[in-house]
Amino acid sequence: MRKFSSYGPVDKKKNYYVKREDIIDKIYNQLIDGHYMTVWAPRQCGKTWIMNEVFSKLLENDYYNALIINLENLKVNDDIENIIKNISERIITKLKLNIQQDINFKSFDLLFKKEVLKKPLILILDEFDALDEKAISFIVSIFRYIYMTRLSDNNALLEKEYLLHGVALIGVRSVIGIENVKGSPFNIQRSVNIPNLTYDETKEMFKWYEKENDHIVEQNVVESIYKETCGQPGLVSWFGELITEGYDKYEPDRNKSITIQIFEKIYSDALYILPNNNILNIISKAKQQPYNELILDLFKTREPKRFMFDDNLTNYLYMNGVIDKEETPDYKYYTVKFSSPFVQKRLFNYFANEYFKNIGDIFKPFEDVSEIITNDSINISKLLKRYENYLKENRHWILKNAPRRSDLKIYEAIYHFNLYEYLINFFGNYKTTIWPEFPTGNGKVDLMIQHFDQLYALEIKSYKDKPGFEKAIKQAAKYAGSLNLDLIYLVVFVEYIDEKNRSIYEKSYYDQETDINIETIFIEIGSK
Repeated sequence: MRKFSSYGPVDKKKNYYVKREDIIDKIYNQLIDGHYMTVWAPRQCGKTWIMNEVFSKLLENDYYNALIINLENLKVNDDIENIIKNISERIITKLKLNIQQDINFKSFDLLFKKEVLKKPLILILDEFDALDEKAISFIVSIFRYIYMTRLSDNNALLEKEYLLHGVALIGVRSVIGIENVKGSPFNIQRSVNIPNLTYDETKEMFKWYEKENDHIVEQNVVESIYKETCGQPGLVSWFGELITEGYDKYEPDRNKSITIQIFEKIYSDALYILPNNNILNIISKAKQQPYNELILDLFKTREPKRFMFDDNLTNYLYMNGVIDKEETPDYKYYTVKFSSPFVQKRLFNYFANEYFKNIGDIFKPFEDVSEIITNDSINISKLLKRYENYLKENRHWILKNAPRRSDLKIYEAIYHFNLYEYLINFFGNYKTTIWPEFPTGNGKVDLMIQHFDQLYALEIKSYKDKPGFEKAIKQAAKYAGSLNLDLIYLVVFVEYIDEKNRSIYEKSYYDQETDINIETIFIEIGSK
């Protein structure tokens, strides 16, 4: 019986998979046409599996020799001579080449001479970017030299000086990527990015599971998996594993359909208690300096950040599956967004806990908070006024070591993390659930509070100017409508607000277009 596989190359005999024939054919045809290319995508996006499929197809073409080599075992080796010797020996052994001399740093190109190869070779190097940077630079320089020599060689294919016909370098980065300050010497390559699964491809896998197991996965479950993962293959299959095979907190019942209620429980566990190598790798990249600075900047609620592939921080996080790009409505440029809602929520939870493991005492002994919370309701305005007072009284130590922008102001996201952790601690002994939502994927954050049968939505913003505030009111109304709420709270962080402006701006608004009430609440954070 097949299973979902979330880690490592898919086994077509044992796992559910998507054929992806268009991508496989595209890469195959380009290699047959003699192109040198890079094949790249973040981890667990199916690069290796797709290239294994390409390799299998190449083996059916007797006109060429095809060879695939995994270089992961060389990632801790920084000796170029040793790396070249290892790769050369594997090429010689696998192709059974009749070559007597030792191949070294200076003679690496001899392996690809017509006197040695006899047949055109298509070479695939997997985990290529695991190599030491100097080795990468040297190898691609040799490939470039061979490519350019072949290009100027007017002889027939089998008579060219070099018979290295096609090359595919597989990795997270598109060749050396932006990190090589000298630039890539392999600028003759074509770049092939392995995209995420489409919704139809995601649905196809679960339909296959249903057919084989006679076990229904309700459509809204598949839709939610796709929405929360944006079709990232490793995460799609991970949720496939969780809902069909279970884990210590959940045992699937094959006699009952997998409903959205079941998925919501599993999704909550995936956010907070279940380990996943893909996510752990993403967090490890996002928390490193200076990349964490970009992540904190992305959580701001003002204008989004432009996507620039040539920016070192953006490039690194994009290549490693932390962020993605999104085209603006006017098609003029791209903005940065998180790679998926699930990734964004995991990062939000990580950073909130990282910066505020201890938020101090938020209750005084025997304090009566019945004005704020009862068995069936919460007074959000009084709750947030209480938080504002807490922040003023404790910011001197809570924010003492908070990360700051280049202008020495604390990142906006830090206040969002702090409010989130405060609410979690405040409701710790109540049957109340708090969770963040990110409707756009690029900064906008809403904190949802479920208290018994009542749902409260807090849309978080930072004050910039009056037009931005008025726009935020309209956005909040539309979002409340999507949640079928007739009331939403617009929580606005601001450095300073006097009583006069508080009386003008902090009030209830009614949006006639949506028939929604918007309650605005300002939280003064101070300027230092």
